[in-house]
Amino acid sequence: MPEITLADLVRNGTMSPAIAATLVTAASERRSLITIAIPRLAGKTTTMMATLAYAPAGTALHELSEDHGPSLGIPERGDGGYLIMSEIAQTPFPHYLWGDPVRRVFGALERGFSLATALHAPGAREAFEIICRENAVPDAHAARLDLAVYIRTLGDDWRNPTGRRVTTVHEVNGVRDGKPALRLLHRWVELGGRFEDVEPPLRIGAGTAELASRRTEFERVAAERRS
Repeated sequence: MPEITLADLVRNGTMSPAIAATLVTAASERRSLITIAIPRLAGKTTTMMATLAYAPAGTALHELSEDHGPSLGIPERGDGGYLIMSEIAQTPFPHYLWGDPVRRVFGALERGFSLATALHAPGAREAFEIICRENAVPDAHAARLDLAVYIRTLGDDWRNPTGRRVTTVHEVNGVRDGKPALRLLHRWVELGGRFEDVEPPLRIGAGTAELASRRTEFERVAAERRS
């Protein structure tokens, strides 16, 4: 299990029980996801890894890096596992990828992998601008992302935030000309400090009872926090 779990993130108010249920269901279905934020320390990687803890037992997690050479650590054959691209960014760090390596990762999803990644952007649409325009990932490959999760920090100093909130969760229903078709599932309303469920997903959890059962599970966690 990760050091910080989705239950922990519900307890500390980072996300609602409904958001946690959506993330769990996405991981159980091996959906691809991206976590997005502007500042460092917003919890992109924490949220991503807490979500992947709910992937089916035996799901391989392949942590990619240029240290692995041209393959980046991507197996030759798809194994149904997750390719973990720590971040899409231009940095000297080998596990942060940009340009051709990013295109290779997205291209590999056609072989039966799922993707978990993160990047700095002010929103989901801007994240796809970085993926499709700046990294030249084709629409069909970018459309293999199923879920876009945006996180923000609270307080005046991002280096010492007073809290974190998952402010939007979008289902991705296709990409055309670098622009995603986004369905807003959940959002955090700053005025009043409350989470709101907007639309049910069209794909994630479709035809299953998992979303409802997982939400009940996390609502019990939230009730424990309040008591």
